[in-house]
Amino acid sequence: MADLRSDTVTRPTVAMRAAMAGAEVGDDVFGDDPTVVALERHVAGLFGHEAALFTPTGTMANQIALQLVVPRGGELLAGADAHVVSYELGAAAALGGISTRTWPAVGAALDVDQIAAMIRPAGYPSVPTRAIAVEQTHNLGGGTVIGLETLRALRAVADRAGVALHCDGARIWHAHVADGVPLDVYGRLFDTLSVCLSKGLGAPVGSLVIGSAEKIAEARLIRKRLGGGMRQVGILAAAGRHALDHHLALLADDHARAWRLAKALEPFGVVEADRVRTNLVPLDLSAAALDAPALAAAAAERGVLIAAMLPRTARLVTHLDLTDSDVEKAASVLGELLS
Repeated sequence: MADLRSDTVTRPTVAMRAAMAGAEVGDDVFGDDPTVVALERHVAGLFGHEAALFTPTGTMANQIALQLVVPRGGELLAGADAHVVSYELGAAAALGGISTRTWPAVGAALDVDQIAAMIRPAGYPSVPTRAIAVEQTHNLGGGTVIGLETLRALRAVADRAGVALHCDGARIWHAHVADGVPLDVYGRLFDTLSVCLSKGLGAPVGSLVIGSAEKIAEARLIRKRLGGGMRQVGILAAAGRHALDHHLALLADDHARAWRLAKALEPFGVVEADRVRTNLVPLDLSAAALDAPALAAAAAERGVLIAAMLPRTARLVTHLDLTDSDVEKAASVLGELLS
């Protein structure tokens, strides 16, 4: 099977398994797992922040970060198609007591002036805006990248309003490779970030919350409250460090394969290849004979797995475990089904 459902389906490489098997470990709840500590320091440094905290999942990392910047009863502004709104099962409200208000779904094409106009100051009876969240790269936006100048303008808006800025950076590695923006340049724009090691980079599990030393000390308490206290987790942290050291540069290959796949499917009117800049290829099936579930089912019968994201939107994702021949097979099968 050529599995293009997600970049989370990768399996640890032989070298990654060796790194995991040889990892020096301790008890992370006591803060003495040396491999975890080293990973946290390394990632914090990459993004120009003081500290980071290893978590088992991206959702937990996001929700810890949101609780750090939005007190209970406060408001978060985010895009209507943001992961923290659409794919985390209402956790901000259910776990953090956070009220969410959204701007229209536009992917990475943010209107900074519109976001600025949405900010509510503190004072009775409105719910005060406490933070803004953005997604880099943007999942439902098709892996699109928010431009650096847009982010800088949004940082200025947040500073003027006295609100925090959070980045759901699950795939920020892809933005870094696509645009060449240094990670610490991205990092210094945000009060908190979440970054994922199991999307694209190929680790089996793990994300990190990044922020100031004070915030990460609080984050450790929130993680424990959410059931995320772990023990000899250096075995997993070793996989993440291996991924950062050996797989980050390989993302450029994923981007190239995604573009070739989009170029092959462009004649069928479902994607514009020049808009595909990272490893996600969104297929707009609004004018196609097959809807997304039907296309996914038919492709699976022919050995190609894709994700039906919405009734008329499918997604293809290139990743570490895909080869050029897998991409050629996917292009052939999907082209046949779309023709």
